[in-house]
Amino acid sequence: DETVKLGPALAAKKLVAADEGDFSGQMHTFAQTVLATNSSPTLAAWWLHRMLHTPAPLLEKTTLFWHSHFASSSAKVTDTRLMFNQNELLRRFALGKFEPMVLGIARDPAMLIYLDSATNRKTHPNENFAREVMELFTLGIGNYTEQDIKEAARAFTGWSIGRTNRAEGAGQKRPLANFAFRPNLHDDGEKTVLGKTGPLVGEDVIDHLCELPRTSYYIAFKLWEWFAYPDPSEALIQNLASEFRKSSLDIKTLLRAIMTSPEFYRDKAERAIYKNPVDFVAVTLRQLGVGQILSEMVAGLQPGEFQGRLVPALSSYGAMKQMGMQLLFPPDVAGWDSGPAWVTTATMVERISWGDKVFGRGARYNAQYSSYRLFDQDPTARGVATKLVSVLDAPIPASKMAKLTEAAQRAMGSRLTEQNANAAAAAVARLIFASPEFQFA
Repeated sequence: DETVKLGPALAAKKLVAADEGDFSGQMHTFAQTVLATNSSPTLAAWWLHRMLHTPAPLLEKTTLFWHSHFASSSAKVTDTRLMFNQNELLRRFALGKFEPMVLGIARDPAMLIYLDSATNRKTHPNENFAREVMELFTLGIGNYTEQDIKEAARAFTGWSIGRTNRAEGAGQKRPLANFAFRPNLHDDGEKTVLGKTGPLVGEDVIDHLCELPRTSYYIAFKLWEWFAYPDPSEALIQNLASEFRKSSLDIKTLLRAIMTSPEFYRDKAERAIYKNPVDFVAVTLRQLGVGQILSEMVAGLQPGEFQGRLVPALSSYGAMKQMGMQLLFPPDVAGWDSGPAWVTTATMVERISWGDKVFGRGARYNAQYSSYRLFDQDPTARGVATKLVSVLDAPIPASKMAKLTEAAQRAMGSRLTEQNANAAAAAVARLIFASPEFQFA
């Protein structure tokens, strides 16, 4: 892999550059047709399609991190256009400056609806956003008082949503929501939040939160656990947080510091993270080349033709939902619980059956995807098993290779053919996806 050959510093620089070229504009055009349906699953399938063929995978992986960090759910927001706009906001700031992202998400209509900020007024302050901006978005639990929350809620009074004078987007009947500040609903009295006193407004609170050293520590800790391994040492995170603060909370700087840290390359960091369903589904499809196939399926289509070609991505979205991660529908404001929570008796059944969905029974790719070409160099049962272990980057020990070979042999019979190649691949994939080793990234 060319990125590996660059070495840590240059590889990190290349990854965080996140050059999408014309891809971003193409996906934005496709999204307009999707938005006309006001279907959250279809929008999620659009996002998954983007993940499968993006030229900047780190950007999408980090956008997914922020989607869980700044969780909002379509179950409450209901307007798919608002969820799309929030998704685009998170992507725009995913590798940028943290403070503008917090301010942007605080003013985001989807978030204003989800955390009831639109009903926060001086006569009846709503504390939901004030609590979560401290507990989940910046400081972490236990680093503020209940009085800080009450005072911050007063600072955010008057933040609301308005509606444009006309509907926006193809087929839209309802005007699009936007941020609106209503001075008559704002408490302009003096407030004290975490030691800062004055006639504070919401922007003042966010600015102060981002200045506090605890925020840089909290974000460095969460991103390290997302990319490296759980429970890092305090000294490690303090060093990363220091770099983060020196850069004025530049997320690219923090990610480069993480990816160039010697600790990131120790044995402790190798395959130390439980794969979430996106890692399990989207990554395997990219490895198998399905992302390229899906891209070719939509190449040259008119906007109105795009939705029908999302069927494979919708099928994959459904699989991820069964594995415990329904994009655009995080379980609560804290986002998804990671780590061993991803692997349960129920979700393992879905992970194992992913082999059938990709290659065999119920697969939506069969008309476009044949695994036969994968095994050209060695079309034997052993060759099928070895190739899939390699392509899927599966750390299967040599002692288990015989079982994989036997499964391929039973499925393919006397020889591998175009007709039985997917069945052989599915048989091997089920065993790979069931293995304890494959549950870690």
